[in-house]
Amino acid sequence: MLLVEDAPRLREQLADQLVAFGHTVTAVADGPAGLSSLGTEAFDIVVLDWMLPTLDGLPLLREVRARGLRIPVLMLTALGQTIDKVEVLDAGADDYVVKPCDPLELNARIKALLRARSARSAGEQPADTIEVGNIVISPAGARAWRKGQSLGLSQIEFRMLLELARLAGDTVTRAMLVERVWGRDLVTTSNVIEAHIRHFRVKLCRYGDDPIETVRGAGYSLRR
Repeated sequence: MLLVEDAPRLREQLADQLVAFGHTVTAVADGPAGLSSLGTEAFDIVVLDWMLPTLDGLPLLREVRARGLRIPVLMLTALGQTIDKVEVLDAGADDYVVKPCDPLELNARIKALLRARSARSAGEQPADTIEVGNIVISPAGARAWRKGQSLGLSQIEFRMLLELARLAGDTVTRAMLVERVWGRDLVTTSNVIEAHIRHFRVKLCRYGDDPIETVRGAGYSLRR
């Protein structure tokens, strides 16, 4: 993995922790070095700090996506403000962790993104799937299709779609999504949820009408 973190002590600490978890880590101190590394080496995932000298994490992330790189990106942010989280997700991040972060949680998030990447590379649609209309979801493979076309969802988008599919036709409240997608111990807001819904609605609508109904004041429902 590529770790981009400017604080020397934290960079060394995170690299050591991630190596201890079995990852191979290339650690750099700023955005230009991160882009240079991405141009010369193949990585499975990027762990990217929000606040960096010379080139911040957010424009770096946008540049990564502009280059067509679909590598999973997990953002580290110490800001903790709602608008920051929404901007991170809008820019194309797959997940984010607020610093200071628990090493076990960080590793779990990284492993989840790597599993999803591996599943996307596997190719064929698994037999163990959930079908809602013309949407097919593989919980084990962390993949989803509509009319046979891969949707290319981020990890969090996939989790949200999976929860909606499990209760297709019923209302899934925002509180339920927060608990089941982010977990009880994580704090998020309706703005963050709406950002994700907006993103995967666009992906779903490439292959048909919008299947997600917004239930005003409550949550969302996936039409059967």
